[in-house]
Amino acid sequence: MTKGANVGMASLGEDTGSVVVSLSWSSAAGDGDADVSVLLLGDNGKVRSDADFFFYNNPAAEDGSVQLLGKQPTENGSEDRISLDLTAVPTEVARIVIAASRYEEARFGELDDLRVELADRVGEPLLGYSIAGAGPETAFLFGELYRRAGEWKFRAIGQGYDSGLAGLATDFGIDVEDDAAADADQPEPLEPSRAIPDQAAAPETAGGAVSAGDGPATKETVVKRRPRTAKKKVTLPATQKKSLAESDVWRRARLFPASSLKSDRERETRATSLLLSVMAQVPEFGRRLTAAFGAPAGRMETFTEVQFPHKETPRRPDGVIRVERAGKLWTALVETKTNGNQLKADQVRDYLDIAARRGYEAVITLSNDVALDGRPLVDAKVDGRRKHKVALWHLSWAEVVHQAQMLIRHEGVGDATRVWLLQELLHYLQHENSGCHGFQNMGPAWVPVRNGIDDETLCQGDERAVEVVESWERLIRQVCLRLGGELGVKVLPAQSTRRGADPQARRAASADRLCADGRLFAEIRVDGTVGVLSVTADLRTGRLRTSVDIPVPEQGYPLSWVKRLVRQLAEAPADLHIETLTESGTGGPRGTLERLRPEPGDLLPKGGSAITGFRLTLMRSMGSTRGNAESGFIRSVDEAVDRFYTSVITCLERQPAARRPQPVA
Repeated sequence: MTKGANVGMASLGEDTGSVVVSLSWSSAAGDGDADVSVLLLGDNGKVRSDADFFFYNNPAAEDGSVQLLGKQPTENGSEDRISLDLTAVPTEVARIVIAASRYEEARFGELDDLRVELADRVGEPLLGYSIAGAGPETAFLFGELYRRAGEWKFRAIGQGYDSGLAGLATDFGIDVEDDAAADADQPEPLEPSRAIPDQAAAPETAGGAVSAGDGPATKETVVKRRPRTAKKKVTLPATQKKSLAESDVWRRARLFPASSLKSDRERETRATSLLLSVMAQVPEFGRRLTAAFGAPAGRMETFTEVQFPHKETPRRPDGVIRVERAGKLWTALVETKTNGNQLKADQVRDYLDIAARRGYEAVITLSNDVALDGRPLVDAKVDGRRKHKVALWHLSWAEVVHQAQMLIRHEGVGDATRVWLLQELLHYLQHENSGCHGFQNMGPAWVPVRNGIDDETLCQGDERAVEVVESWERLIRQVCLRLGGELGVKVLPAQSTRRGADPQARRAASADRLCADGRLFAEIRVDGTVGVLSVTADLRTGRLRTSVDIPVPEQGYPLSWVKRLVRQLAEAPADLHIETLTESGTGGPRGTLERLRPEPGDLLPKGGSAITGFRLTLMRSMGSTRGNAESGFIRSVDEAVDRFYTSVITCLERQPAARRPQPVA
């Protein structure tokens, strides 16, 4: 599409009642980010109330018409996705505006490849619009859906505001509260430990106002709360109470014990039943896992070991998820694997065929493996002549753990019972005998490739090197999920290639570099930190390197910069390497923190070369013996990233979003 063009949704296909809108961009500097927002407007071009403004502090509509799905990793970074159920949009809503905003002084002109795409509920692309010419805008209108003669149409907009999210919201009739007004006018906030609403809290009155006392709300006691565009702070759960056990050997009773499991079949059955039951009993959790797959917001029921007739032999998927809203049903079949067991293409193909014949919407596979580029793990195509389309999706156990951690440690759920259920589920999934530990095998090509690098016989073009690169990307994706769940912030792999590049060609190039220099390289972006965290695995030397490049301040003198940096790193490990980066691109002075503490001036380059930044690096050995190289290597990468973030990144000045990792009790 081009700017200003429009198209009727009915002309794009029969299945356009529910769509997924994707907003994407890239940044040459690798640090571009923005937040999406959705506004429901009446015929007058204004929202009916502040509740029609959906953004990071109000991510979903109660009727299921709008759901912000959050960022998802893509081949070249990430994209923000929005689920829209057009059949559930109230009749008085005439337009749905799709927008995004940036923070502080960041501008959309600093981003590349601005694009909006629409897909149907199974992920089939419907239309796309690439935006050119962005400049100083801090908020941007990508497009809108609007009613015309009883039909929904989409219009490509591509224009913005230089006043940010607050200016955009105000223009559409929203009374936005800034931080200063919040501090002066709002009542005292809840204590951090009260992430779960108190059951005795003041009742909500009509119009979203809250009564300040136990009696009926009066004009004097009603506080009108307005949308806040400042992001909410996330907090960890309250400190656990001291145990009543006499000694540490006493084991706490658990709702879901895992120690008695003896076979993989038992593990698969137990894990599936526990997960599905908790999804149904904790609506926030069930919605979080299924929204990205096109499920509506509604009443969820889950089932296990349901038998379906299929040709000569009945088939029994591990589970079934059904969501009901407004008399309509959304159904997905679930196939689960634990430990290192692989999904079987013929089995998944049978479930896709069953789902298509019965009019179900999706088949969801769940295993320890991590999908790449959002594509399913198995190639299981069904008869293309069938009119009903079924979507095939994949979840990893690491993603399940991540979503549970985000809810109970940072975002909160409805009541204490739900928190307890999620904690028990987490304890089970993280138990050594559950078989749900996430990606734990670098694949059959790992040992031959390491051997080939050691004896210099690995040649460019070797397909085994590509397999290792794919496993490396899966591992980095899992590291991001785990770290993001612990910190409560976005942690995503950073891709350096531009949007639209062929992922297979990029992996082939990475595999050729692996053959040439024996190194695997990745970058991880942690929201709110000073820079991108780099991870390098040198298979020749058996060393892991974690590092971050930090820029110099805009003001001050070089000697004050290095002294300040060393002071910031007072609690960092003594073996931390610091290197000065210069404008010439040649390596500057370097040394360990232990040596530089008494003499920070040793980091100043000779000859007065201009300093552009500093590189901080930690190194460690790369795992255990070759016989256990898969798990040993994976553990070493996890530990290296953890140590670098906790002992180095947290010492540096950053935005207040990120927190130190803390274990779940």
